[in-house]
Amino acid sequence: MIVEYIRYKLPAGAGATFESDYARAAQSLAASPYCHGYELSRCSEEPDVYVLRIRWSSAEDHMQGFRRSPEFGPFLAAIRSYVPQIEEMRHYELTAVVGGKTD
Repeated sequence: MIVEYIRYKLPAGAGATFESDYARAAQSLAASPYCHGYELSRCSEEPDVYVLRIRWSSAEDHMQGFRRSPEFGPFLAAIRSYVPQIEEMRHYELTAVVGGKTD
C-alpha cells in the first residue's frame, strides 16, 4: 500500500467548482482496481488550500496501471485545469506508527 498526497493552492473563490470537479473525477478513482480509497480535505485556516489523499495498491500500480487504464482519461479531463495549482504531489510509504479511533 502506498499513499499519494496532492496539495493544491487554488485561486480565491474556486473551491466550490474544484470540489464539484473532483466529485466527478472521484468516479474514476472508485472504478479503479488500483485505488483503495481517497479523501479530499479543505484547510480550515486557508480555505483555498486542499489536500487529496489517495491510497494505491502500489506506486507502480498508480503510475503504470491507473495512468494507462480507461479510468485515467475521464479522471484527468475532470481535474486537468487544476494541475498548475499543485504545490506537492508525492507518494508516501506507511510506517508502523498508527493509531486513532474509527468514527
